[in-house]
Amino acid sequence: MKIGMIGLGDIAQKAYLPVITQWPGVDLVLCTRNAETLQRIASVHRIQSFVTDYRALVDFGVDGVMIHSATSSHAEIASFFLNHGIAVFVDKPLSDHYADCERLCDLAEQKQLPLFMGFNRRYLPLVSPYLTPDKVTNSLQAIRWQKHRLNQPGELRTFVFDDLIHPLDSINLTGTVSADMLHVRTQHYQGQIARLDVEWQQHETLFQAAMNRMNGVTAEQITLNFENQTYHFDSLATGTHWERGVETTLALPDWTPMLDSKGFTAMIAHWLEVVKAGKMATALMQRNLNSHFLAEAICQQLDP
Repeated sequence: MKIGMIGLGDIAQKAYLPVITQWPGVDLVLCTRNAETLQRIASVHRIQSFVTDYRALVDFGVDGVMIHSATSSHAEIASFFLNHGIAVFVDKPLSDHYADCERLCDLAEQKQLPLFMGFNRRYLPLVSPYLTPDKVTNSLQAIRWQKHRLNQPGELRTFVFDDLIHPLDSINLTGTVSADMLHVRTQHYQGQIARLDVEWQQHETLFQAAMNRMNGVTAEQITLNFENQTYHFDSLATGTHWERGVETTLALPDWTPMLDSKGFTAMIAHWLEVVKAGKMATALMQRNLNSHFLAEAICQQLDP
């Protein structure tokens, strides 16, 4: 299987290349506009094929491409490869405007091609066993997902689409949330968004996502409530379970690689399965689109 990787910035180097370069049967072709960076990374990973123009990847016969470039370029690049009959992975977000997302999903459906999103938190090995469809439908009472940063207030649309979308998608477990269900609260700092909290209710379950970018420390916390049970994760690798007053520590096995614990390994495995199959589940596409729809609804509510 031949995969093109477009954009070789921080996230590609730290989270994707260390995993996919070790994957059996995957032949990588690298692409970035900076020739010096391109040659350096290709040399480090002993990759023989690389280009500075993403359009040249078509000539290599790639089966799929992974887009890790700036958000502003996602729609253009994804459209190009979908129109050339090639499966596409996009590191979140698909775009920072919902109209682009809808257009791309329509194009993928028209071409009958996978359009896969890089939401690694869907694949957390410590958390995801408690968020199966059966548990979400039948027993989950509440989920609160907090992802905070230190001293990074920002512009609304970038705040929401590039950052808040992680906890927002992580609680969007059904992919069927409408704009009128959202309750949004904000705090500002010197004209920028400092904190954003979003919540909704479906049936008896409460869903809450929060991001404070003027927090005392960068941190991520997840709380799940079931009947007389609570799970709390202070990181993506350790947690605590309480049931009827009894406390149990939760942890991944010793020596679990960091990128496994953060969901990247399982996500890449799923993506490669999708490329091989040439299709992906409709429910997955629906959730991807709905999470971007909610991000747009938040922006429209706060800045109509």
